[in-house]
Amino acid sequence: MSRNQTNLIDAVFAELKEKGETALIPFMTMGDPDLGTSVELIKAAEAAGASMIELGVPYSDPLADGPVIQRASERALKNRISLLDCMKVASEARRQGVKLPFILFTYFNPVLQMGLEKFFDLMREHDFSGAIIPDLPLEEDEEVRGLAEKTGVHLIPLVAPTSETRVERIAARARGFVYCVSSLGVTGVRSSFHSGLDQFLATVRKAASVPICVGFGVSSREQAESLADKCDGVIVGSAIVRKVEESLPLLQDGDADKRRQGVEEVKTFISELKPRAVRS
Repeated sequence: MSRNQTNLIDAVFAELKEKGETALIPFMTMGDPDLGTSVELIKAAEAAGASMIELGVPYSDPLADGPVIQRASERALKNRISLLDCMKVASEARRQGVKLPFILFTYFNPVLQMGLEKFFDLMREHDFSGAIIPDLPLEEDEEVRGLAEKTGVHLIPLVAPTSETRVERIAARARGFVYCVSSLGVTGVRSSFHSGLDQFLATVRKAASVPICVGFGVSSREQAESLADKCDGVIVGSAIVRKVEESLPLLQDGDADKRRQGVEEVKTFISELKPRAVRS
């Protein structure tokens, strides 16, 4: 993607706004259980109605992730899945016809090891529209932000209810969308959200010039619909990764029909998450 092209994330949100729809953004750990299956699951997510997708890079010490995603990372790392491998999954999915925007979710250390300029050159080469680096603080993101702007990749920030005085600064500088953390602590399936979530989202909305999306704990259509009139998109991670984990016996079966059945199970689960509520 060249610097002058419209970023796919922006294009999708503009289209959804016209339709009055809320984005569904699944997260999946790449390489769980293997790279080929990851491509199939990305295709399934698009067919299930996903608006864009987060491709998670497996990491040995994922500070923001709960036990479900940690286990997925451990399974992927047994196959020595690298940052570059995850990028190649995006290219292969694109080659197989996937149109939705790709967002890479990675911790900063693998990016630093690869080299910042090389990282963003490869992001552009493999057609990524956005990057989420949860452990990169606002005060230290100047070089990364500059390279992201130069290559046309949106650096998407996370903002939490505990960010307090930093919320406005983070939201005002956001590109693509603001990732609003709905709950305190690490990722995971939850029955309820932070008690001050509505006020928090209103504060972010006021400060941001880009869409706002809610993640960390969204695990059902009911929860997604309860958030639909307060945000522009919902991000579902642990619930989907857990469904992949439950489907592993099929996904890892030597029989192609069984593997397709496993992919279909995940596809059905994702389709059932899509909010039916239409925003005014």
